[in-house]
Amino acid sequence: MGLACRNGNRNQWGKEMNQLIKPAKLNKGDTVATVSISNGWSGDKDIKWKYNLGVERLEMLGLNVVAAPNSMKGSDYLTANPEARAEDIMWTFSNPNIKAIIANVGGNDSIKAIPYIDPNVLKHNPKIFIGYSDVMNLHLLCYKCGFSSFYGDNLLYPIAEAQGWHNYSKHWFEKVLFDNSTIGDIVPSTDWTFEETNYTDPNYMRNYYSNNDYEVIQGRSIVRGKLFGGHTGLMDLKNTVIETTAQDYKDSILFIEDIPEFFTPDSIENFLKWLDSIGALHVLKGIVIGKLNQNVSFELHKEAILKIMRECYLTDLPILYGLNFGHSSPICILPYGAMAEIDCDKKAFTIVESGVV
Repeated sequence: MGLACRNGNRNQWGKEMNQLIKPAKLNKGDTVATVSISNGWSGDKDIKWKYNLGVERLEMLGLNVVAAPNSMKGSDYLTANPEARAEDIMWTFSNPNIKAIIANVGGNDSIKAIPYIDPNVLKHNPKIFIGYSDVMNLHLLCYKCGFSSFYGDNLLYPIAEAQGWHNYSKHWFEKVLFDNSTIGDIVPSTDWTFEETNYTDPNYMRNYYSNNDYEVIQGRSIVRGKLFGGHTGLMDLKNTVIETTAQDYKDSILFIEDIPEFFTPDSIENFLKWLDSIGALHVLKGIVIGKLNQNVSFELHKEAILKIMRECYLTDLPILYGLNFGHSSPICILPYGAMAEIDCDKKAFTIVESGVV
């Protein structure tokens, strides 16, 4: 049997999403704080070298770097004390001397810290917050508090990659966070890697491979929408304070990626079915998909996507694959709420406004 899909009446979902507040841009001399919202690897003895390397690279941009009070206490302590991770988040947001906050690394445990965070602290102190993977949960809380955050670099990876902060990643870090002009065209990186990073060996070097252009899975012409998304864990947040509804996706370009075990063809199909079940699929303007973090063809994933689009009568919805963000390297930075554009004819993706003011 085919998937029972909702109709495309966008008016049933209520009012438009309010414009998110943009945080102030970074300047040389600013202080940024590092936080361990997901796990405490940065404070573990055999990984601390990598944290220090990341700090050095931020300092080379003219930034002062401080560690949040609990963030370097190690994995055992922070796993057992999610409230300590939450305290760090509130400390960094409420401290007027801190201009930006960078997640040390992702993981799978940030959801346990969310209930201990007072949203009012974030709401009244909007500032740059950046990270990816499991850090998405805090991005959603920032979004609920009304300001834009940034799905992008974690400190340990890619900033502290042993062989160097990739020029593509570094370029977008500086362009998006230090520059309040329009972000512009996000072109594919000339090279990329799917190979696993190593957090304990400073001599481990990964191989990079020639990259391809973006691929239009389906759709035509040009569409614009506000950026919203993260990884497929969006569908696991029911009955939490950061649960998403159809209204959150309305008139958005959904960006989505994940680690290989959660980004199989079946996983993508289940994710799209979930989007439909909450009424979100028909209110999207388009979808951009991050490059797989593995050396496999996207053909089976593409077939799964097209199957759901046919069943939902959404064969004109623009879907673009192969963007450099998320778990593969290098990566660009995607600001939540920023207006973006998919040009199917040119196989192009553009962010048509700034991420900061």
